[in-house]
Amino acid sequence: MINDKIVINFCPTGMVPTTAQTPFVPIAANDIIEQTHAAFELGITIAHLHARNADETPAWQPELYAEIVEGLRKHCPGLVLCLSTSGRKESDFAKRSAVIELMPDMCSLTLSSLNFLQSTSVNTPDTIQQLASKMLNYGVHPELECFDLGMINYGKYLIAKSIIQGPIYWNLLFGNIAGFQPELHHISAAVHDIPAGDFIGLGGLGSSQLKVNALAIAMGYGVRVGIEDNIWWDTARTRLATNLELLKRIHGLMECHGRQILSAVAFGEAGFYNTKNAYITK
Repeated sequence: MINDKIVINFCPTGMVPTTAQTPFVPIAANDIIEQTHAAFELGITIAHLHARNADETPAWQPELYAEIVEGLRKHCPGLVLCLSTSGRKESDFAKRSAVIELMPDMCSLTLSSLNFLQSTSVNTPDTIQQLASKMLNYGVHPELECFDLGMINYGKYLIAKSIIQGPIYWNLLFGNIAGFQPELHHISAAVHDIPAGDFIGLGGLGSSQLKVNALAIAMGYGVRVGIEDNIWWDTARTRLATNLELLKRIHGLMECHGRQILSAVAFGEAGFYNTKNAYITK
């Protein structure tokens, strides 16, 4: 959906960055809550969240996610919360889908298997459909993660089968070695394949983040931003960035282009809050 009010999807942690790479990545639940709260005060629509174990490896345990969710429900009323069901480190369906039972507003749903530079995310058709069906049963809306055109096509197939139901939010990621590249013709092809009226957010990986965010804002699409995708302030990689610095730059670009943020409450009330959850902000 193209609009002067756009979605900001804040991704503070992810699965890859460690404190050895950057001291600014939040690992502990309290740090994730604190940085997301600061981002919420500045202005974000969605918080896309990953939990970590004490050794900084990616976590799947719902109790670790529950601590983050509880803190953010308390300190960030109305924020749309999206939890990860990634297959990048965990293939077992029960483990991947456990966070759905926390009944967040959204959960990520990667729409195919894909290769990263040094790893693979395995998402079989059966697993994708099981995750989507479980989300539907728990009132959780999928964040449709797409790295190439085939994933968009498969998402539309699942929508046509009513395995995924609206409203629809597409999270398109550019800059991965085996997928979309941060070029205008790739962006154009991707958004051309998405039905009118759906919400679209664009994210760039690594040095692609600023370029893709700037293009998205200029074109009127949402953005995904945070240390999950990029730890550097500059493309020359001379200075590490904080999550809040990256977010402030987004707000500056929005001001330059006359864009405003679509508030979390407005986005949630457009159909993205989990209405089966006792927590609903009106």
